[in-house]
Amino acid sequence: MAKLADLRKLVDAARASAPVRHGADAARVSARTRHAERPAKATPAPASARRALAAARHADGDIDLAQAFADVERLRPRSRAANTSPRPAPIPRQRIADDADALTASKYGAEPTPHTWEIGQEHEAGQTFVRRGLGSDILRKLRRGDWSVQAEIDLHGHTIDEAHDALADFLDDARAHGYRCVRVVHGKGLTSPNKEPVLKGKVRRWLSQWDDVLAYCEAPQHAGGGGAVIVLLRGG
Repeated sequence: MAKLADLRKLVDAARASAPVRHGADAARVSARTRHAERPAKATPAPASARRALAAARHADGDIDLAQAFADVERLRPRSRAANTSPRPAPIPRQRIADDADALTASKYGAEPTPHTWEIGQEHEAGQTFVRRGLGSDILRKLRRGDWSVQAEIDLHGHTIDEAHDALADFLDDARAHGYRCVRVVHGKGLTSPNKEPVLKGKVRRWLSQWDDVLAYCEAPQHAGGGGAVIVLLRGG
């Protein structure tokens, strides 16, 4: 493409050699000259051409991913075992335990009631027992509830032999678990013939003959009253 200065020289030379014109001819010549002096606008290249040019320029700079990762090794699977243990059954165990505690509390009462008798003021034989050599303060603490009851057995509906065997197994199991304080429910004999207690005296006599029993006392009214005893077992 010719430079603008070269075009200007050609125009000046053409003007100098051309005959002088007057009127409308001069105006038309002047307009054609001004049009010739304007630089021609570049025609934009079609979009496809620009894309082809860009692809040609950056073809060498593109990254071949297959070639770039050719030496990469796949990670080996971990040797950790998968957890395939079954999920626990949707059983509300804690709510069931809470309901059982509430039922026990409603059975015996949540708060102690006034005692009808105190240690040393027993109304009948067999209400208390303490192993020889131990002070009577143990009975006061036991009846007052200083030791929390850790296990319980209910002998209702047992015959004499069944009650003896069940009580022996219960005490052995309590000792094996390291329990110090348990409750034995023997009943008041309200359903016995002539409403005379059958197990009450026998259970208390059995307990006094067990070496692992340090003391027992009749339970307070809110914990069974005359139908149960609180037993203190040997520790260690």
